[in-house]
Amino acid sequence: MVQLVGSLRKELADSVSSCRLLVVGAGGIGCELLKNLVLTGFRNIEVIDLDTIDVSNLNRQFLFQKKHVGKSKAQVAKESVLRFCPKANITAYHDSIMNPDYNVEFFRNFTLVMNALDNRAARNHVNRMCLAADIPLIESGTAGYLGQVTVIKKGLTECYECQPKPTQKTFPGCTIRNTPSEPIHCIVWAKYLYNQLFGEEDADQEVSPDTADPEAAWDPAEVAARAGASNQDGDIKRVSTKEWARSTGYNPVKIFNKLFKDDIKYLLTMDKLWKKRKAPQPLDWTEVQKLACPLEEVSGAGLKDQQVLGVRGYSHLFSRSIETLRVQLAEKGEGGELTWDKDDPPAMDFVTSAANLRMHIFSMNMKSRFDVKSMAGNIIPAIATTNAVIAGLIVLEALKILSGDLEQCRTIFLNKQPNPRKKLLVPCALDPPNASCYVCASKPEVTVRLNVHKTQVLSLQDKILKEKLGMVAPDVQIEDGKGTILISSEEGETSANNNRSLSEFGIRNGSRLQVDDFLQDYTLLINVLHCEDLGKDVEFELVGDAPDKAPPQPSVPEGGKGIANGSEDSAQPSTSSKATPAEDDDVLIVDSDEEPSSSGADVARETGALKRKLQDAETGEGVAKRQRVEQAPAEDDDIIALD
Repeated sequence: MVQLVGSLRKELADSVSSCRLLVVGAGGIGCELLKNLVLTGFRNIEVIDLDTIDVSNLNRQFLFQKKHVGKSKAQVAKESVLRFCPKANITAYHDSIMNPDYNVEFFRNFTLVMNALDNRAARNHVNRMCLAADIPLIESGTAGYLGQVTVIKKGLTECYECQPKPTQKTFPGCTIRNTPSEPIHCIVWAKYLYNQLFGEEDADQEVSPDTADPEAAWDPAEVAARAGASNQDGDIKRVSTKEWARSTGYNPVKIFNKLFKDDIKYLLTMDKLWKKRKAPQPLDWTEVQKLACPLEEVSGAGLKDQQVLGVRGYSHLFSRSIETLRVQLAEKGEGGELTWDKDDPPAMDFVTSAANLRMHIFSMNMKSRFDVKSMAGNIIPAIATTNAVIAGLIVLEALKILSGDLEQCRTIFLNKQPNPRKKLLVPCALDPPNASCYVCASKPEVTVRLNVHKTQVLSLQDKILKEKLGMVAPDVQIEDGKGTILISSEEGETSANNNRSLSEFGIRNGSRLQVDDFLQDYTLLINVLHCEDLGKDVEFELVGDAPDKAPPQPSVPEGGKGIANGSEDSAQPSTSSKATPAEDDDVLIVDSDEEPSSSGADVARETGALKRKLQDAETGEGVAKRQRVEQAPAEDDDIIALD
């Protein structure tokens, strides 16, 4: 007769109580997960999270209360969970999992690792650490009503990086500064403007008209007289935006007229930009104040944040937000800076008003504060119930692993609508490792296409190795027979190389670089493919990892176009290679050869062997589905993810 401890077999219950777990993330999923773990019988848990509690977390992260705002999520989560089970042994770290202190040896202390993260860089890192330590990893994510759980085990399943993820979409600076055509362009511009006026100025976030726009191809000498209009009102000079604003005492009227009248007049002098586009219409503060009363302009019913004000209403909001932000900046003292935060009302007021005024100038429909916040803050609504369901599924997968039934583990999708068998939860068999994966293959290798004469060593380190390939502290050696060290993780050791081009070190077409990241216990061989012309605004490409290789993005309704997912509970893609273009429904259907259980096979038979899966929420992708063969890819929507 089977002996039970609660609802578990005694052998499994013993494994549950004695194993050591690492939970990475104590947010929406993490809170639910920690509660579930101790109630299931897990007693040895370590949790790590760098974040602190914000008031916006309280609607779904139920381990936190208003009195906890500003405190460490990991520490408060530990204290709250111990009230469920005082006997549990829980260690909390208020730290980043990417800290070198949490090395491979640290990961080897655990039986199982569970991810409840909100960004791709950290997910990539934990994936590599678990591969190096040979520890099973349960990956998870949610995006609104959608959710997913999958299991990653070295040598048995695909790792998190086995399939290319769609890269974040960006727009050329000239589009943001000169020719916005979608609301998201104006919102990006407004966030840049906030930093230019109140935050840390960044040359890559300039907001003034871009006279170097190659499309304009105008002759400044021919239009000097008209361009002079931009230097008249308010004694405006083309200097640093922040310097000029300070010289006016952050006068809202002068700032308004510079941004929405003078700069627009300046744009109009670039005649060629407007031959095939509708020209922008400048706004003058005095004329705007003659428009209808703001209360008469409001459109849309419901909550205040979902209403759309008129031009005059947004001009008043713009003025009030500048006054408030000016005071906040003064309180910081000389050299002080403000940091944009979607949960800071004055900052959100500024971006909402500035973006909408620019939308109006460029003949776009204005957006509510709610819509602007969704796009500017990389968020989609986070739903507590979704987090709870996904947290429960994580525990179920953990029990399979501890039972020694790894082959029974599944990738499980939570859908918004039931499938034809009236199921919201649909399992998929785990895919085997991708033999060409540049992370988990036996000999990881990748080919990078770049211009060796233009690419500098610092760009190789920061943009390719760290940003694109997810390394933390790379060391690079050229395979030139001499073992030349190009990049060292030891601070200052190779800093003299930073601003030199790769060709200066003899790197050319066909050169090979050996890259080691000792923190991740990861070695990668890079084949260099020299290319003179990579296209506009493209510095490098990973061969075989081009955007058209990644799962395309779904179309979205007009009201949500451009909304970039990326909430702290953001859903992550399956490791399967079969993710493809989206259709309008939210049904997940399983391939007939992937799910050996009767339920999975039945679903496949009923649905013509289609499969649907979540894409990466951090980069603005939603859900995708395709037939296994011969379905054409969908057009790529202009969805981007903001920092």
